[in-house]
Amino acid sequence: MDTASPHNDAPCDAIPLEDVHDTHGPDAAGQMTHRFYAFNTIVTLQAYAPPERCRRAFERSRAACRAFERKLSRTLPHSDIARLNAAEGRPVTIGADTAQLLRAALDYCADSEGRFDITMGAAVRLWDFHRGVMPDDDALREALSHVGWQGVRVREAQPGCWEARLDDPQAAVDVGGIAKGWIADKLAEGMAEDGLESFIVNLGGNVMAHGQKPDGSAWRIGLQDPRDKNSLVGAVSVRDASAVTSGVYERCFTHEGVLYHHILDPQTGFPAHTDAAGVTVIARRSIDAEGYSTTLLALGIARGCAFARERPAILAAHFVDADGNVTTA
Repeated sequence: MDTASPHNDAPCDAIPLEDVHDTHGPDAAGQMTHRFYAFNTIVTLQAYAPPERCRRAFERSRAACRAFERKLSRTLPHSDIARLNAAEGRPVTIGADTAQLLRAALDYCADSEGRFDITMGAAVRLWDFHRGVMPDDDALREALSHVGWQGVRVREAQPGCWEARLDDPQAAVDVGGIAKGWIADKLAEGMAEDGLESFIVNLGGNVMAHGQKPDGSAWRIGLQDPRDKNSLVGAVSVRDASAVTSGVYERCFTHEGVLYHHILDPQTGFPAHTDAAGVTVIARRSIDAEGYSTTLLALGIARGCAFARERPAILAAHFVDADGNVTTA
């Protein structure tokens, strides 16, 4: 993992709850658990291995998350992403990790049939799903005029030195819709290098499962019931693969009898019209699972199933409708 900052002389931005973490175990089955806060969510690492080996891997993973957050956060002022957004179209030097993620993200934008765009941040921020506030039409129209992933440029200026720039000086990049998948892959790679063979990485619902449990069984990932956050409509077995769920119920509000959710259509700036309440994508790489989950949800069940079957990286896609019915592609 390339976790070193390319800007060692830059101030070190504070991360919320950076020093808060806890480790439990081993439990009766021999499982160790480590939890901490990062990327605006609770990160949970679980592994079956000798406790000291687990603790070393957990510490390295947490340190990697701090480094990734300081590069990729939209809100930390000295991150690669924040500096790119503030540069008003000028080239900005970025780390190799950031370049790798941006280039991968652009591939998913290109393959999304217009449903996924990493420059939607300005439009997304006009909505307040916690307070149920809708954007002003003029402000939304202005924000959408600066949306367009095709204007994000990433290149290797010289060997080992990467830079990025935005064609539109008022455009802004937000990699929050794909970064956790990329990070989960990096953490899994590092934990395997640390000698762990049976573990799970959970970045707030973005799950990467490596190996199997000591009894030979696979890890089980629940499918959320959109009608009740404490209930499931089923579960899937995952071994050496990732499961990522996107749901309209994650952030939403109702106004005059209409449900408004956070999966926005880049063409309109309003919630995408879809008959899927949630979708769980299974893929070998977590970045594939996350990179496609928003697109499949926005496409809806029939078109989403067809899209999933045409993408070899997608091992399975489980769609859940508003009544809790499950359709699998």
